[in-house]
Amino acid sequence: MTGGQVAGLIAAIAFLILVLFIGMFLVKMNKTLSEVNRSMKTMTSDVDVISHQAEDIMANANELLEDVNKKVATIDPVFQAAADLGESVSDLNTATRNLTDRVSETAKTTAKTSLAARAGKTVFDLYKNRRNKE
Repeated sequence: MTGGQVAGLIAAIAFLILVLFIGMFLVKMNKTLSEVNRSMKTMTSDVDVISHQAEDIMANANELLEDVNKKVATIDPVFQAAADLGESVSDLNTATRNLTDRVSETAKTTAKTSLAARAGKTVFDLYKNRRNKE
């Protein structure tokens, strides 16, 4: 065997090894891509299921929101009446305080007048008694 033939044989063996490694790499890549494809199909079906469930949840949430809005509209007049009642009670309290203040002032004035009347009666009685004695 000559040197060129040995070099050719080495090159052929190296090429064969390269082809074997590329083949093994392609087989592994094919397996990986198959698994990814299966995972994608599963993931796609899972996404479809999740999407369908999300649509159901949104529909239920919309129905619930409509129901709550109707019930709030029904209850709204009750809260308005309670607010009106609170305002009326506040007005009544203010009027009662004003009346109480007036009655208190009148009572003070009446007490002073009564005291003055008693004092006047006492003075008048003393004056009358003196006049009767004379």
